[in-house]
Amino acid sequence: MHITNVIKKPILTEKSYNNMAQGVYTFEVARGANKVQIKKAFEKIFEVKVAKVNVINYDPKEKRMGKFVGETTHTKRAIIKLKPGETLDLLGEDK
Repeated sequence: MHITNVIKKPILTEKSYNNMAQGVYTFEVARGANKVQIKKAFEKIFEVKVAKVNVINYDPKEKRMGKFVGETTHTKRAIIKLKPGETLDLLGEDK
């Protein structure tokens, strides 16, 4: 898997904003990526050192709209903790 296909987008929720102060970031990643690939891609793209990677698989959920039934998509998220002293300017706030 190519390095640019591993990390898809950041997950920006209230909980993830609170974790950013401690150097913990949440990203949606490719379903076929493992922890080692995620760590290497993150370090290469953002030029920071990663201390730990946790992965969460979200199964699809059934959703209804009237008589129609469908499912949400299966997603995989990575919670990435940076090494002490490392910072990531994800939102362009540090100026």
